[in-house]
Amino acid sequence: RPRSHTVTTTSSSFTANLSASSSTLAYDKEFLRTVPGLLMVTEIVLGLLVWTLIAGTEYFLYPAFGWVMFVAVFYWVLTVFFLIIYMTMTYTRIPQVPWTMVGLCFNGSAFVLYLIAAIVDASSVTKDLDNHNYNSWAASSFFAFVVTSCYAGNTYFSFISWRSRTLQ
Repeated sequence: RPRSHTVTTTSSSFTANLSASSSTLAYDKEFLRTVPGLLMVTEIVLGLLVWTLIAGTEYFLYPAFGWVMFVAVFYWVLTVFFLIIYMTMTYTRIPQVPWTMVGLCFNGSAFVLYLIAAIVDASSVTKDLDNHNYNSWAASSFFAFVVTSCYAGNTYFSFISWRSRTLQ
């Protein structure tokens, strides 16, 4: 007895939309003209200064500077990551993620940990510790406080954005 084989195929609009939307990348050049965008670029540039000034010394001999390096490098990498997300408007493609809450948590934690790292950095800088690294460590301490203030500013703007989303 011959059997009848019927094959039914269906097309999903989800896969068609996914392949069509992933082929084009959006670019938000106006983001860098906003205050949060400028603060983020400042955080990247000055954060790079913080960890390169310390990395050029024998910081590994002093645990306090190891902590400052960890915070500076960790948040530098994440800030570059978030800048790419905002510049390419990736956040619009992943609406399931509460981006305003993620930004608030990121900036708030960066502010708190950078403040602690800046205080540790400043309190660890003494001429008695290692005279030839003094200037680098002092400069890194100054820039760490400037980066901390940038993260404080971005925390404020993230809070305003989060607050306006929760009131809707």
